[in-house]
Amino acid sequence: MRVLKELFEKNKKWADKVKAKNPDFFTNLSKQQNPEYLWIGCSDSRVPANEIVDMLPGEIFVHRNIANLVVHTDLNCLSVIQYAVEVLKVKHIIVCGHYGCGGIKAAMDNKDHGLIDNWLRNISDIHRYYREHIDSLKDDNEKINLLCELNVIEQVANVCHTTIVQNAWRSGQKLAVHGWIYSIEDGILKDLNVCTTNLDEISQTHRIK
Repeated sequence: MRVLKELFEKNKKWADKVKAKNPDFFTNLSKQQNPEYLWIGCSDSRVPANEIVDMLPGEIFVHRNIANLVVHTDLNCLSVIQYAVEVLKVKHIIVCGHYGCGGIKAAMDNKDHGLIDNWLRNISDIHRYYREHIDSLKDDNEKINLLCELNVIEQVANVCHTTIVQNAWRSGQKLAVHGWIYSIEDGILKDLNVCTTNLDEISQTHRIK
């Protein structure tokens, strides 16, 4: 019970499998971290960043939280973005949500969920902004999935509004911020056609001079 032997056994088999394909993989991996991508995704166990895009360890830098939020007071998320942009020099930041997100559902049901309700208020604000559009849909699942998409779009904007990303653009660093969404039902990613690559593409209201 305390050791979780099964997981250690699986780890050993996984490491052996990787080394069988590439004997120097872990030796080379331990010497540097040089990913081109930062993935900001949901903590949902069914949405593993590396596996979804078929990438090995070392190829994608990952931050995950409930409902893939980028909150301007969240020092954890901001620190990850800063390290990825300023130290790792990633070229792409991907905000990836998923359909049927439990955090989105909880934010919409007007029930008491305890401490997490404070976090979900960020989603409730997005719901409020787009309430007329969302309420025009009759099916509850369609409403949830629309808010899942709108949430990704808003989080992409939040990434772009950070001083970290704006300073990178101002210095000439090549950096694109993308919005994607994932379907657990079929394993397919969808590009929400939200991609920001420079200061001119964000609103004057949020642009830092």
